[in-house]
Amino acid sequence: MYAAVRLRGGVKTRQDIRDTLSMLHLDRINHCVLLPETPSYQGMIQKTKDYIAWGTISPETLSQMLENRGKLEGRKDLTEEYLKENTKFKSFDELAKAICEGKASITDVPKLKPVFRLHPARKGLRGTKRNFLEGGDLGFHGTEINSLLNRMR
Repeated sequence: MYAAVRLRGGVKTRQDIRDTLSMLHLDRINHCVLLPETPSYQGMIQKTKDYIAWGTISPETLSQMLENRGKLEGRKDLTEEYLKENTKFKSFDELAKAICEGKASITDVPKLKPVFRLHPARKGLRGTKRNFLEGGDLGFHGTEINSLLNRMR
């Protein structure tokens, strides 16, 4: 399971890239979504690689994001009580582990929004014009995306 975070704005962006970012639900800066590792999503990620950071998310980081940033319709927080009442999962950790293993998805939780609205990164970003291997923050991070998401919690 990939986590993708939009890091750059949309001024002077080509229309096809804007459309792809919209299809990924990455309409604003510092929004994060979870994406399965399928060829169609990998193609969309490659098309938008100059605007997002992505990598493989760990269950611990996903659990923390669900607890701190998970929102239901009506701007209500996601709680463990809501999970117990409306799903087969008893805790955030159990849900995060199932999502990372591919046994569940975000849509299994009724009324849960697919987008996590994050804060700007603590101590800033290394750069939004270079990719990760060149010393910036864009592009594929691998498992290092977890440290970026922890700074944006």
